[in-house]
Amino acid sequence: MLKGKKILLGVSGSIAAYKSAALVRLLVKSGASVKVLMTHDAHEFVTPLTLATLSKNPVLTQFKSSESGEWNNHVELALWADYMLMAPATANTIAKMANGLCDNLLLATYLSARCEVFVAPAMDLDMYAHPATQHNLTQLKEHGVILLPVAEGELASGLTGKGRMIEPEEIVERLSQHTLSQSTLKGKKVLVTAGPTYENIDPVRFIGNHSSGKMGFAIAETFARMGAQVTLVTGPTELQTEHEGIKRIDVTSAQEMFDKTVQVFEKCHIAVMSAAVADYTPEKVAVSKIKKSGDELVLKLKKTKDILSYLGSRKKAKQLLVGFALETDHEEENAMKKLHAKNLDFIVLNSLKTKGAGFKHPTNQITILHRNGQKTAYPLKSKYEVAADIVNQLTSLMNG
Repeated sequence: MLKGKKILLGVSGSIAAYKSAALVRLLVKSGASVKVLMTHDAHEFVTPLTLATLSKNPVLTQFKSSESGEWNNHVELALWADYMLMAPATANTIAKMANGLCDNLLLATYLSARCEVFVAPAMDLDMYAHPATQHNLTQLKEHGVILLPVAEGELASGLTGKGRMIEPEEIVERLSQHTLSQSTLKGKKVLVTAGPTYENIDPVRFIGNHSSGKMGFAIAETFARMGAQVTLVTGPTELQTEHEGIKRIDVTSAQEMFDKTVQVFEKCHIAVMSAAVADYTPEKVAVSKIKKSGDELVLKLKKTKDILSYLGSRKKAKQLLVGFALETDHEEENAMKKLHAKNLDFIVLNSLKTKGAGFKHPTNQITILHRNGQKTAYPLKSKYEVAADIVNQLTSLMNG
C-alpha cells in the first residue's frame, strides 16, 4: 500500500539508528521512494553511505553540500514528501520539534512540512517517562503529529522497560495501515462471503468442502483497514474477526448464505463472493440419524440457489461484483465463461494444481480476469497479500 509514496526519513542520534538501514530497505521494497535526512550525531551509529545505497538517493545532513556548495533546500524537501517519518526520534529531537527549534536541516525540513509526520521515539526508560518528554510528546500530538508506540524490552543502558523504537517491520505496517485508512474505500459498504457451507444429511452428517475461510477473512480485514464498512457472511469456520469495522454474520447452509447475502447486497457498493458454496444439497434431510444398513446409501440431491448469478442479475450500475473460480481444467476459459454468465466486474481464478494454493493453505496464487479480456497473474503470496491485490484492483475500478 506504500507503492508510489514519497517518504522523507529523519534519523537522529540514537543507538536505534542502526535499524534505519532495515527500515529504508523495507520501505523501498514496499514501492516507496525514500530520501533520508540525518543529524550529525546519527552518523556515529549508521553511515550516510549505507542509507544512500539502500535508498538510492543522497543522504543529507547540512544545509549546503560541503563539496559543491549547493544549497539543500529544506522547503523543497518538505513539499516533495507524502509522509515524513522520524525514526529513531531521540528525546532531544522530540523536544526541539515540540518547541519549534530549528538548528539543523532535519528540523528545518520538519517545520516546513505540510505532509503528515510520524514519530517513532527511541530513548532510555527514564528519559521516556520523564514529565518533560511526556509533555513534549503531548505537544506534538496536539500539533497533529502521529506518534508511533514505543516497545518494551532490554535497552542500551542494560535496563529493561519502555523506550525502545518499534521494529522496522511494525513501522512499515503502521504506515501501510494508515495509507489504507485514507483510501477511496473509506465509508463504502462492502459485502464479503467466506468459508464453506454445510448441507445437512441428518442431524449428524453433512455435505461440505475443505474451505477454511482464510481468503475471505483476509479480504474482509483488508477492506476494514481501508475504512470500509464490511459485512462478512461466513460459513462454518474456526477463524475470528479482528477488526471492529467488520459485522460478522454466521450461517451454515447455502440457503442461509443466499438469504443473508441477498439482504445485504441491496445497499452495498462492493461485493466479493469468496465463499465455497455447495452446488447441491440433499432433497430431504432425515429427522434422526440414518442408521447404517446395506452396502449403499443413495442420496437424492437438488441444486442450491446460485448466489452469484442472482446478485449479478440484480447488480446496479455503480455496484461492483467479484467472484472466485477454483478450476482444475481449462481454467481461464471456464473462469471467463463464469464471469460473463454471472455479470461480474472481474473474477479471481485460482487453481488446485498450484502447490501452496487453494484450500487450507496460508498462501494463494491468483490470476484476475476482467470483462475486457485483461488479465493480471500474480505469484504465490500470503492470503493477506493476495487480499491486498484484489482490493487494489477494486479501488482502481472505483477510481475509473
